[in-house]
Amino acid sequence: MAVIKGLEWTFDTAAEVYEKMRPGYVEELYRDIFQYIPVDESSNVVEIGIGGGQATPPVVKTGCKLTAVEYGEALSEICREKFKEYPRFSVATLKFEDYVCEPDSCDLIYSASAFHWIPEETGYRKVFEMLKSGGAFARFANHPYKDKGREDIHEALQRIYAVYMPDSSVPEEYSDADAKRRAEIAYKYGFTDIFYKLYHRTRTFTADEYITLLGTYSDHIAIEEKTRMKFFSEIKDAINGLGGKITIYDTIDLQLARKP
Repeated sequence: MAVIKGLEWTFDTAAEVYEKMRPGYVEELYRDIFQYIPVDESSNVVEIGIGGGQATPPVVKTGCKLTAVEYGEALSEICREKFKEYPRFSVATLKFEDYVCEPDSCDLIYSASAFHWIPEETGYRKVFEMLKSGGAFARFANHPYKDKGREDIHEALQRIYAVYMPDSSVPEEYSDADAKRRAEIAYKYGFTDIFYKLYHRTRTFTADEYITLLGTYSDHIAIEEKTRMKFFSEIKDAINGLGGKITIYDTIDLQLARKP
């Protein structure tokens, strides 16, 4: 989905649904992160934009000190409850730009499907300052793509989007070249040892599940409620009229970079 600056507030209005419907990340991604930068009880880790905690379990289970920086108050509370069994887990409820952290103090800083909300120069420079020498920054995100096996569903949904979100467009499927370009941004801010990788999966939804998922996307949440309900009803009817299920093809990209 498109990123529209200024809509960061929308996620917190759908916090419980967001926590339930947004996907986690594949195990292989975490194996690659931990191979690049070992994480254990001695590690100091910061997660930028925890959301509903989808990316958190494999990291917090290492026993590290994990501080999540989350702008949304409702999402912060959900994650405090969700990870309350981990005494070294905490949430700071504010924008990352306003978070105060001792320089050269973090072993790992990571952000899952959230770092794009932060101005590039501000975000990378702050991460670099916070990391210890040898510390790592992991940036990763999920990029959903249309049901490649069902052009009929895609065309039906596009006709509906043309009415309710006429300025929206279907993005190209996320590529290796996209991941490489994103990874190389870190060079501009002094990082070295750049690594990137793509992972793939599919997710299949019923019509009801799919419109619930759409209700977690910022540009959809921002639509006036009555209009949004009619929009979602038409999407639901279209999917049900074409077999009742829709499959999303996900590409997950990981970028890793090290502070010298």
